[in-house]
Amino acid sequence: MRELTLRQVEVIRAVMLAGTIQGAATLLGVSAPGISRLVRHTEDSLGLRLFTRKGGLFVPAPEAARVFEMLHQVHQQMENLQSAIGSLKKGEDTRLSFASAPSIAQFIAARALRQIRQRFPDLFIDLNILKIEETADYLLMERGEFVVMSSAIENPALTNEPLVRGRLVAIVPESHPLAARPAISVHDLMDHPFVGVDPADPYGAILARPFEQAGLVPRHTMRGRFAQTVVSLVRHGLGVAVIDEFSVAEVYMPGLVRRPLVEEAGLTIYAVTKEGRDLSSFAEFAVARFRRELRDAAAAAIPGSAQP
Repeated sequence: MRELTLRQVEVIRAVMLAGTIQGAATLLGVSAPGISRLVRHTEDSLGLRLFTRKGGLFVPAPEAARVFEMLHQVHQQMENLQSAIGSLKKGEDTRLSFASAPSIAQFIAARALRQIRQRFPDLFIDLNILKIEETADYLLMERGEFVVMSSAIENPALTNEPLVRGRLVAIVPESHPLAARPAISVHDLMDHPFVGVDPADPYGAILARPFEQAGLVPRHTMRGRFAQTVVSLVRHGLGVAVIDEFSVAEVYMPGLVRRPLVEEAGLTIYAVTKEGRDLSSFAEFAVARFRRELRDAAAAAIPGSAQP
């Protein structure tokens, strides 16, 4: 005896519900002759009468009552399966946990999250903001699937996937004398109160690099731990700074002017994961969205700068 296919289950159930071949064909949106042939073929292959014909109606045969009961259960399970698949596609009853460096979280993360939410409207998203020294524990303890960082994490148990290369830019208050220039050199910044991040910090070391390459040592009049703090201090007229372009990626930032550095300087953004861990499809989509949003931001002209 041949096994029933899901298509045969669907057709037999439709005939049972409609009571006629034409009615079943209408339910399924197919031709009546095809339904009739499949019913006959199914009965022949099973060696079992499924329906009795009475005045043009197809009535379930008494001896097949148990079969129809099981067919109904199979169909119900298929509906449950389709419902579960539909829920999974929307992210229902599922969770995506990941983290970001503060410099990425302020603007880029929100843009990526908007795309993730559109793709998975019911997905619960848990976004953490981490310092670089917190990243290894977060990933190795599997509190989240990935972390977007502004520098690679040196740990053999972690994998660093480059996402995009970005620029460092100069930021000054709107009323500052340097604001009128189309580009600013690190030499120019040395003549003004300078706000920065401790060069002993991995992120601070990246920001200090163009000065070091020019043979300069920036003299901080103020320091902040995170990019957002540096940006806020400059916006309030407390100094000038060098920052990564992703930290000032918003189109309109009142009180602040962004200018390209004369010197070539940049940083690489990484997606850091636990070595050997398979990412969920939600996490894979999220990483792809971060890559796209970062690339779009890096490709855009710096607001207020001269167009090349």
